[in-house]
Amino acid sequence: MKRSAPLLLAVPLTLLFFFLALDSLRDDSPTMDEQNHVARGLAFLRTGDPRLSLEHPPLVNSLSALPLLTMPEIRLPLNDASWNQREGWYRFAELLFWEANNDVTRMIFLARLPVVFLTLGLALVGFRFATELWGRPAGLFAFSLLLLDPNILAHGRYSTTDLGGAAFLLLATWLLWRAWQCEERCFGRVAIAGVGLGLAFGSKLSILLFVPIFTLLALLSLCAKERWTTGVVRRLGRLLMAGLVSLPVLWLIFGLQWGPLDFISYDAGRRGLLPQLLASLDGTAAPMPTFWAGVEQILLLSGGARPSFLLGETSTEGFLAYFPVAFLVKTPLAALLLLGVALVALFGRRAMSQDRRRALFLLLPALLYFAASMLSALNIGYRHLLPILPFLYLLIAGGLARLWAARQRRVLRAVAALGIVGLLLAALAIHPHYLSFFNLLAGGPANGYRVLVDSNVDWGQDLLRLRAWMAEQGVETINLSWFGSADPAYYGIDYAPLPGLPRHFDLWWDVPFDPAQPPPGVYAISASNLWELPLQEEKYVFPWFRAREPDDRVGYSILIYEVE
Repeated sequence: MKRSAPLLLAVPLTLLFFFLALDSLRDDSPTMDEQNHVARGLAFLRTGDPRLSLEHPPLVNSLSALPLLTMPEIRLPLNDASWNQREGWYRFAELLFWEANNDVTRMIFLARLPVVFLTLGLALVGFRFATELWGRPAGLFAFSLLLLDPNILAHGRYSTTDLGGAAFLLLATWLLWRAWQCEERCFGRVAIAGVGLGLAFGSKLSILLFVPIFTLLALLSLCAKERWTTGVVRRLGRLLMAGLVSLPVLWLIFGLQWGPLDFISYDAGRRGLLPQLLASLDGTAAPMPTFWAGVEQILLLSGGARPSFLLGETSTEGFLAYFPVAFLVKTPLAALLLLGVALVALFGRRAMSQDRRRALFLLLPALLYFAASMLSALNIGYRHLLPILPFLYLLIAGGLARLWAARQRRVLRAVAALGIVGLLLAALAIHPHYLSFFNLLAGGPANGYRVLVDSNVDWGQDLLRLRAWMAEQGVETINLSWFGSADPAYYGIDYAPLPGLPRHFDLWWDVPFDPAQPPPGVYAISASNLWELPLQEEKYVFPWFRAREPDDRVGYSILIYEVE
């Protein structure tokens, strides 16, 4: 491949990505979590106080909210009691979007744009990392794969932290790898790696899982040929120095916040050494108390209590098979095929030892993070697997590059070419409904809601499309069970409320119709609500609808039933 070829091919790929991302995001209504993320970011930028950034560090939220500084007329509800409450961001965001201001469309569009550029940044880092690992052809393969995956496209257009966390994690991993490769006078690389780690930790709290993962990688001779003992000491030392550098970077991301620590696990009934230790530290003045409270909050959430759904069953304790099933049914079949081909190319008999070491450097973090995710009871979306996708696509890129150079392996090269074309076709076929992507193992996107719900298929993204559908069909009012934080009334949708989440949540226990014989009318039921996630025992609200095929669909997340 000529030296200029990657650049020439990258330009149309970039233009295609921007078209797919921008064309699809403009018709997606605000998703369930976006208003919370935007509220956190804008409040921090305008006040310098990160108090709302309890579960999510401010970095990505602040980047998302930057364009909103061009709208000085936006009013923050700082006088509301929610501003002074520990978990007040739900109410604060609700007021910010739907009561204190009246230009949600512009606000959400502007807040999504930085994430689109973060997605491009992810692909550029992948290009550079893959080029250093496997050569320039691998860089182009990685760039293409990272921009075309439907799941990356899905979350690479929303003002949430999932894609940003994956992007900064890959950046930190690349910088750490470069620091470990350095042989002498490496303080600059180590310091830059520390900045990368700080950015990663400041983007999403779940990235902290990579601290033990990076430590394990430091114990293995995967980066270069060197004496084992010398290499381990060197890598651990540089990891420690980079970690120390990351702390002031993280503190800076939190606006140099200083205040009393605020822990709740002991008060919430948790017992043991750690809750007791946190209780003893409660009230002590320290840097970035919101960060430490957020770490505790994530530990509390990982223990369960949030309902999850898998193949017709619901649970608050999670499913061990949740993420394996999610990975199999939401990862494009072309990507699964390419992954198998890459593993053969990089670990087969003909593979070079250096290729095997570098492949393990990418594969081990993905496997370990995947295993940790399986043990978590927080089963609410494939999006929590996004951090592993860049590792897998760089692995695939390395395998494809090696196959491209081995001309005698024509069959595998043909399979690889078909895989890339298949990934492109998958991205084009699901446009603009990327969030609802499911492969044929699940029966495609139309059947996906029978396997997984929540952010896997239905995150409140199709409200604007519901309004358009009502206009096209001449439906003036509708019975709506809505799964989403956006306000249907704001968009002029005339509806009779059914049990929903979070709006009209109380109706799950005060059902406004006869579930055994729904009265005539048009019913629009969000796919997640169809399975009645808030009701853990008896499911008595929508069994009549679950027993029937929908008469129509809005996107793949809202099911339409016409009852005569």
